[in-house]
Amino acid sequence: MKLHLTGGQVADVTQALTLLEGFADMGAVLADKAYSAQSVIAAIEQRQAQVVIPPKSSYRKPWDYDKELYKERHGIECFFNRLKQFRRVATRYEKLALHFLAMVMIASLFIWLL
Repeated sequence: MKLHLTGGQVADVTQALTLLEGFADMGAVLADKAYSAQSVIAAIEQRQAQVVIPPKSSYRKPWDYDKELYKERHGIECFFNRLKQFRRVATRYEKLALHFLAMVMIASLFIWLL
């Protein structure tokens, strides 16, 4: 697992390449439609990993993806739902980014242990 903290106004797709760095052996990359940018898909294919990202409905040439493997993303969505149940994380009581990231990591550990 890799966490990268950004400001609230930063789009998720802008951080996709940063999150992909450091992973040498990836079998597949699962992401939602927001990550269907061609630069992200090219970076995943360059690492010889399977792209499991559905195309946006506005694309003229949609591509195929493994729908059964995409269902595994449900676990990731459940993790973020449980993470938001921690009040300190959901309301961001911590003023410093370092302290907030520490609280996210502590909450993640609690989720992982339970």
